[in-house]
Amino acid sequence: MAFPVDEQYITETEKQLGLKFPTTFKDKMKIENGGEIETADDSWTIHPFFDKSDIKRIKRTTNNIILETKESREWDNFPSTGIAIGDNGSGDKLILLPTDNDPTQLSDKIYFWSHETGEITEIADDINELE
Repeated sequence: MAFPVDEQYITETEKQLGLKFPTTFKDKMKIENGGEIETADDSWTIHPFFDKSDIKRIKRTTNNIILETKESREWDNFPSTGIAIGDNGSGDKLILLPTDNDPTQLSDKIYFWSHETGEITEIADDINELE
């Protein structure tokens, strides 16, 4: 079960990563920080922003975006600028990438990253297409 998240935890994550998340993604996460998404091909767990507001939320957000991105970047073929926002439990990830114009601003587009091939495929124009 996903909880809403206060913007301060999104801002903390942005500062730690040195990136700005797209507004559509932040708006969705403010309402439902994490959760599940079904696509035509798979089921995905969306990684939350780390929420330190109380012990229950700390426990529920331990698999947060920062931790999951750090672990994903240990794979040889994970994109160095990719931010892991979800996984399917089999190693594949949903990721955000920076825009072409500003390497500190993440694009709205959602990408599928295959852990087997390293291939990156755009699957949605923004997170709301995956609801």
